[in-house]
Amino acid sequence: MPEPYDVITMGRIGVDLYPLEVGVPLARVETFGKFLGGSPTNVAVAAARLGRRTAVITRTGQDAFGTYLHQELERFGVDARWATAVAEYPTPVTFCEIFPPDDFPLYFYRQPKAPDLEIHASDLDLDAARAASIFWMTGTGLSAEPSRSATLAALAARGTGPADASGTATATVFDLDWRPMFWDGGDDSTEAPARYREALAHATVAVGNVDECAIATGEREPYAAARALLAAGVELAVVKQGPKGVLAVHRDGTTADCPPLPVEVVNGLGAGDAFGGALCHGLLAGWPLDRLVRYANAAGAIVASRLACSSAMPFPDEVERAVEAGAVTAEPGAQAARETRKAPPDPSTPVGPGAAPDPSAQPTPGAPADPSAPATRKAPPDPSTPPDPGASAVPNTPAAPRTGADS
Repeated sequence: MPEPYDVITMGRIGVDLYPLEVGVPLARVETFGKFLGGSPTNVAVAAARLGRRTAVITRTGQDAFGTYLHQELERFGVDARWATAVAEYPTPVTFCEIFPPDDFPLYFYRQPKAPDLEIHASDLDLDAARAASIFWMTGTGLSAEPSRSATLAALAARGTGPADASGTATATVFDLDWRPMFWDGGDDSTEAPARYREALAHATVAVGNVDECAIATGEREPYAAARALLAAGVELAVVKQGPKGVLAVHRDGTTADCPPLPVEVVNGLGAGDAFGGALCHGLLAGWPLDRLVRYANAAGAIVASRLACSSAMPFPDEVERAVEAGAVTAEPGAQAARETRKAPPDPSTPVGPGAAPDPSAQPTPGAPADPSAPATRKAPPDPSTPPDPGASAVPNTPAAPRTGADS
């Protein structure tokens, strides 16, 4: 077995195809950027950017997109030894539309079945999962077999998690990650709450927005939801509240109720994954709860100010600057990346708020451009759930971003 990892995540992976044109409906977008995606995979990337040794347990298609994802994992420093290929199913692709500050509809293409739901318990390295300082899993992994049984097997193997060689307390994190389109019955699923309760019994940390907490506990009020998560078995409950910030409550009575970090949003998708990677970093460092949440908030806000998810994950010096400044400020090239020209009206297609960018000033994939929050659009078709509240928000916008596309 390799040296124990700081963080092992398990679950979704895919290719994010994001418009390089801001404020343009998907039907009219002409240029896209291709990025590594999938919420738990992005969390592994985010933690790696902060200097942690990470790996991901997932599966791709046996195709060109799968090859691309393996190359990206290597480039980002995430161990891909447990990212195996499935010949029967294609690598998932996710599209989004970008209407800052709070409208980022997602379109998931995971049919007939996503390879990352084909993780089998018999294929798991349970010793490695048990030895990792932090093990991170998501609600989507519970939505279908054999992934459900594999996820629960990994949780059972960890128990409540050991301490690493340095004696630092470790964590088993359940990202509630509610995506109703992945469950039979959608928002009315009767199975999801039971599966969530089963996983919570093994977790030491639960992270989710108010909608996700409602699925897991039946409670939407943040303090009531936090108390219900603690009663379900976790030691630390983190409730993301969009424009109201983040509430974290520990079983020992410690509470951190942190306001959002002011930020001008470009793309709210991925902010929650940056929050998650930074949360892991702070847990490993043994930081006090208030510092931990503020740092994670800053990491999420930075990604909300950028176009992409994985390639937008911040480095430690960037997060520290944002924490010190108390806001995310425009970065070099951000203004140019935001410059757009008016999109010509299209009588057949409804135009969203914003304009098509000037070809000479299109944002560079992964480069900063704007910052801030999440949300959901009313019109676009649903294979998606609104990106849930993640880590930061803009003073003049209604929400804070969450997990990445295909998050």
